[in-house]
Amino acid sequence: MEPLKVLVVDDSAFMRQYITRILESSGKIKVVGYAKNGQEAIEKVQELKPQVMTLDVEMPVMNGLEALKIIMEQFPLPVVMLSSLTTEGAEATIKALELGAVDFVAKPSGQISFDLDKVQEELIIKVSNAALAKLKKTSSSLSLLPQTGAKLTAFQRVSKLVAIGTSTGGPRALQEVVTQFPRNLPAAILIVQHMPRGFTKSLAERLDSISHLVVKEAEDGEEIKNGVVYIAPGDYHMEVRQNQGSYFISLNQSPPVSGHRPSVDVMMKSVARLNLPKIGVIMTGMGGDGSDGMVEIKKSGGKTIAQDESSCVVFGMPKVAIQKGGVDVVVPLNKIALEIMKWL
Repeated sequence: MEPLKVLVVDDSAFMRQYITRILESSGKIKVVGYAKNGQEAIEKVQELKPQVMTLDVEMPVMNGLEALKIIMEQFPLPVVMLSSLTTEGAEATIKALELGAVDFVAKPSGQISFDLDKVQEELIIKVSNAALAKLKKTSSSLSLLPQTGAKLTAFQRVSKLVAIGTSTGGPRALQEVVTQFPRNLPAAILIVQHMPRGFTKSLAERLDSISHLVVKEAEDGEEIKNGVVYIAPGDYHMEVRQNQGSYFISLNQSPPVSGHRPSVDVMMKSVARLNLPKIGVIMTGMGGDGSDGMVEIKKSGGKTIAQDESSCVVFGMPKVAIQKGGVDVVVPLNKIALEIMKWL
């Protein structure tokens, strides 16, 4: 097999060399070039035709987000962001995923991380997996989302639950689905998106700013209400507990399930146990997390929806759920919200 051709983009010469050493240690990746700013990155993408690019955000001349926007519009290729573990870094990462980046790896200690070895395996896996992603040229349509106006402030006790699981390509997919719901949605939505601690809060804030619904990072012990979207915090499993006719969020740090915390399966299995109308939704992502949970929701009398292959960045999680018999209907991304509303 030919090695995977990667372009490394970072303004730090040290980081460029460090990232190269890590990637090439796999024996299956070849770094074919470097760029030290966004402008150079655009030139090198055209010249070297890499299969995957790693991209830093903070760079002189042209930053990573500006370069990413142009690249995804004109020369789309799978991009893995290297992000800082800061509030600003998380916000920039969510923006990058919105612009079409496939995935990201958080630098352990800021812009220049002398301990990048801590994420060596994650970086190799995510760059390798990115090569499998299906991409289309992006447009600026996502910036034309409806301005939401006033949101509901009085919420009713939850009457129905929608449980959504997603991973690679998920933030962009969630944006398309969540923004289609009306503010008087007669259900609560629970979301597990595979992301580390710190990034899920930025994802929730971004979705909240462009949605009719209230979108928030879930808090342990809070009562679940109709018309609210709850996103599992990074590094915490999210379950639903029932107490005297009300339903509450329960967060815990039990061991990862199939390598994930939060786990889609953990969330969906807890929803399946409830005597409440429920819908399970599985969307774009690598691997098979959520497939067992979808089966449980279906067995318990709930409805189940999977995103179709043509609209997935990675057709992994939906594919496994379909193979296990856990899916009632398969629809493209732009029809998922409509399908949920139909059943609600």
